[in-house]
Amino acid sequence: MSEQTTTDLRETVRQRYAAAAVKVTEGRTACCGPEPVEIDDNFGSALYAADERDALPAEAVAASLGCGNPTAVAELREGERVLDLGSGGGIDVLLSAHRVGPTGQAYGLDMTEEMLALALANAAKAGATNVEFLKGAIEAVPLPANTIDVVISNCVINLSVDKPAVFAETFRVLKPGGRIGVSDVVADDALTPDQRAERGDYAGCIAGALSFAEYRAGLETAGFTDIVITPTRQVADGMQSAIVRAIKPTTATGPGASATDDSCCDVTACCTPAEQATDPSVTVSEAKSAAGCGCQG
Repeated sequence: MSEQTTTDLRETVRQRYAAAAVKVTEGRTACCGPEPVEIDDNFGSALYAADERDALPAEAVAASLGCGNPTAVAELREGERVLDLGSGGGIDVLLSAHRVGPTGQAYGLDMTEEMLALALANAAKAGATNVEFLKGAIEAVPLPANTIDVVISNCVINLSVDKPAVFAETFRVLKPGGRIGVSDVVADDALTPDQRAERGDYAGCIAGALSFAEYRAGLETAGFTDIVITPTRQVADGMQSAIVRAIKPTTATGPGASATDDSCCDVTACCTPAEQATDPSVTVSEAKSAAGCGCQG
């Protein structure tokens, strides 16, 4: 994939989800609240239980564009730190925050300003105090290594133009023994990339989907073990919504492994206000650049 194609696809995705956020934000009516973003039965808020939807701000529900409910499969526990990749309007972050309780923390990462603004407003309406929304790309997570217990995502990894980077960054931020619980669209192994593109566009979560074998191989290359990919329903011919689970080993050796809890890329306290280069003769930016760090921010 050329650099121009990569840039164009990323911008197409950004524009589509920015427009969805604006629609929800501006779509309030006096009596009934915002209208949900138009989408078919395979995606959206209908995939959540009624009691979950009823407990959240209407705008968070209306902005739901995922293909599953990752919080229902991630087995979240009190006190855990959870990261949602591509958090959108915040529905999964808010549900996660409730599940991990006041001693836990739920982070949402999104690249779209409009979605982040909507998510912050939804968190305020929900009175959630154990949430934090971060601006950034899922290919370069702005959090230190080995600090997250669970990574979730809802139909977003298929939108990435650099999925190996997503898997590597997910592995890096997870603590040893940490896990992923992801909902995503996955293609049957028999389908070629061209055949996937015939079934739907990139921003619509179809053309960019990995096959089952490709998904497993990507996670294995990043260092994950105990990988289980379970299809749940068909969203297009040969394309399945699936639940993806995997674990970062307690003795991690993959490319995203880090020697200490607070360092990465020759920088201590990486991607925090306290970060410093381990070599005092160079700047933080120089250290990260030399190490090829995914967290350049």
